[in-house]
Amino acid sequence: MKTKKLILTALMATLTAVGAFLRVPVGVSSFTLQFFFTAMAGVLLGPGYGALSQLVYVLLGLIGLPVFTGGGGVSYVLQPTFGFLLGLIPSAAVIGALTRKNFGFVHLALACCAGLAVLYLVGLPYLHGICTLYLHKQRTIWETMMGGMIIFLPWDALKIVAVALLGQRLCPLLRKSA
Repeated sequence: MKTKKLILTALMATLTAVGAFLRVPVGVSSFTLQFFFTAMAGVLLGPGYGALSQLVYVLLGLIGLPVFTGGGGVSYVLQPTFGFLLGLIPSAAVIGALTRKNFGFVHLALACCAGLAVLYLVGLPYLHGICTLYLHKQRTIWETMMGGMIIFLPWDALKIVAVALLGQRLCPLLRKSA
């Protein structure tokens, strides 16, 4: 059983890396599928293994594998979007914790919304801090929110709907065999 969970953990880390390259650049960030795979990891693997899959993804990037949208390496911590990468870890944990027993569409969608809120709670302050303190760009908090969150919300909503639709069908199958 543990072997199956570890294989699925590695698969979700890999899919998150693939999701980084399915992107449309917008300003300092991009429209990607990373959150989609993070949410799927939380839904399918639960809080522990879901978060572990995202931790593996981030660590692979930090050791130099080019799995982030802009490459990899420890210097990536100075990229404005690195906070969003860090936020993937608790996001998957929150989604996994909230979906342990209820696989209904609405419940899954609300859990993904909570996970997305965690992602933005980690990513936006990091984005603002790097842009203003390290890159010395004059940005208001509103500009950071607009460029780092608000323009992405419609795309995030589509990903949440897709996760909820897939999750309500896959969770009972995956967890029944667990």
